[in-house]
Amino acid sequence: MKKMFSEFYEFISKGNVIGLAIGVMMGAAFGAIVNSLVADIFMPIISRLLSGVSFQDWFIPLDGQAYPTLKAAQDAAAPVIAIGNFFGAVINFLMIALILFFIMRAMTKAMEMRKKKEEEAPAAPSDEVKLLGEIRDLLANKN
Repeated sequence: MKKMFSEFYEFISKGNVIGLAIGVMMGAAFGAIVNSLVADIFMPIISRLLSGVSFQDWFIPLDGQAYPTLKAAQDAAAPVIAIGNFFGAVINFLMIALILFFIMRAMTKAMEMRKKKEEEAPAAPSDEVKLLGEIRDLLANKN
């Protein structure tokens, strides 16, 4: 039992597990930001473009009844296909994918620029090269 706890502690204390946990938390926070961006900014604009029709109220009732809103259908426990919610999820996904694309693109460009700077910078001469240069200079001064 003691060995198992020591192995677990070793596993948990590795950097990649902690990095993964931080990544998951950052992803959840990023998801909340994108959800708010879509629900609070993009959906009202789309709704306005669609003459004020609420995008998220699009639904198909499966029981043949007519309901004024999705909430009314859900309150009546009617089976519905919530098309608007699906479109909202698709827009959320596309927004996250687009933002991640731009982040990765910027990171790739930054890494390429850093690599170019490293390649352009002349390498410092090694100790052996310095020593050989000193020997060359001594031999040149001797003659």
